[in-house]
Amino acid sequence: MVFSFFKKSPEKMVARPAAAPRPKSEAPATPAAPAPAAGTAAPSAEAAQEVSRELAPLDFTSSVPSAQAAPVAPSDFSDLSESDGGFHLEADIDPVEADIEQAAVLYANGQDAATGAVLENAVHVHHFGPGERLWLMLFDFYRLSNQHAPFDALGIEYAKAFEKSPPVWRGAAAPKAPPKPTAFSGTVIFKGSLTGENDAAFAALDEAIDKNPKLRVELNRVKEIDDLGAERMLGVLETARKKKREIEWAGRDALVAMLETLTEVGKRENAGCWLLLLELYQLMGKEAVFEDMAINYAVTFEMSPPSWDPKRVVAGEPKPLAIEVGSEEEEAANFHLKGDLKAERFGGLPAFIESQDPVVLEFSEVTRIDFVSAGTLVNMLTPAKRAGKRIVIKHPNHLVAELLGVVGLKGVAEITYAKQ
Repeated sequence: MVFSFFKKSPEKMVARPAAAPRPKSEAPATPAAPAPAAGTAAPSAEAAQEVSRELAPLDFTSSVPSAQAAPVAPSDFSDLSESDGGFHLEADIDPVEADIEQAAVLYANGQDAATGAVLENAVHVHHFGPGERLWLMLFDFYRLSNQHAPFDALGIEYAKAFEKSPPVWRGAAAPKAPPKPTAFSGTVIFKGSLTGENDAAFAALDEAIDKNPKLRVELNRVKEIDDLGAERMLGVLETARKKKREIEWAGRDALVAMLETLTEVGKRENAGCWLLLLELYQLMGKEAVFEDMAINYAVTFEMSPPSWDPKRVVAGEPKPLAIEVGSEEEEAANFHLKGDLKAERFGGLPAFIESQDPVVLEFSEVTRIDFVSAGTLVNMLTPAKRAGKRIVIKHPNHLVAELLGVVGLKGVAEITYAKQ
């Protein structure tokens, strides 16, 4: 703006701050000019500039100030002046998840007193919705530490908070004698028919025998057999004998019944079935039946039969595996784990994983697992998951289950809980 110092009266030369708008209460330095009548000239440039100073809009949508907007003093917008111009985004931290992780880690490290304190405080804060997980952890903590009275008291509060029946006491986790080592380090289920074309089942059986000095073979699901399948099974038995493997055959009695229907004296058919039947009689210790069958074989095929060897008799047929009827895991034998797992290497698990699909790990008797063991478990199971196998961890207590979640195992395996 250009000011003239020659034709303006002194009273109009009132100095004003260039940046601060004039308060409305302040009296104007000069009398207000009357509104121009219609047809009169437009206001002077000086008057237009004065109006623009007072009414210029404030644009908060751009960091670049408008060329015509008057500067705004910081004191006019104190809440904006305190910002440094950056954006501060704070990630939401779920308080329930934070308490769950803290309690799970403390318990895994053996800090039971701290674990109890965290959980007891948490259940008073989180008594609805997702907070139920903390209550279930505390129930298992009381049960594992044999605190019956607090368990019952918690049950009353649980019923009020969640309006449903609380978990029942399943017995104290008193110290137990070390479990006896299992007789057989692995189990393989022969899936499908015992026929010559079932390459997948025979390949899995050969691999399991190669990697396990002691093995249980499940034959209970075999519903059909042919001569070529019998010959291939004889080859498997011969390989196991040469490698000095101990094999427990489950379902052999039913297999014998099927073979007996395929062997007929005087009919020169199904020689492989005859020889497999003789082999099973040998393993079962049925010497008299074996000798009769051997004579019939010699008559029918005009060949010398196998000889009886008392050293090859094995124990009676084992009981079937206790598998939940109707469950999706009924095709799998469980890998059982027990007690406190500390720096556990899980011997026998790699061979078990290779021979099973789905892979089912039974955790009902696991009281605690540390970070080292949980990490080892993740490393063992991840390749099987990537290969397309289904991994199931059955019936862990909630303290163990939440620790498995902390290390990322829930992304690899399904976790199923026991019924309360």
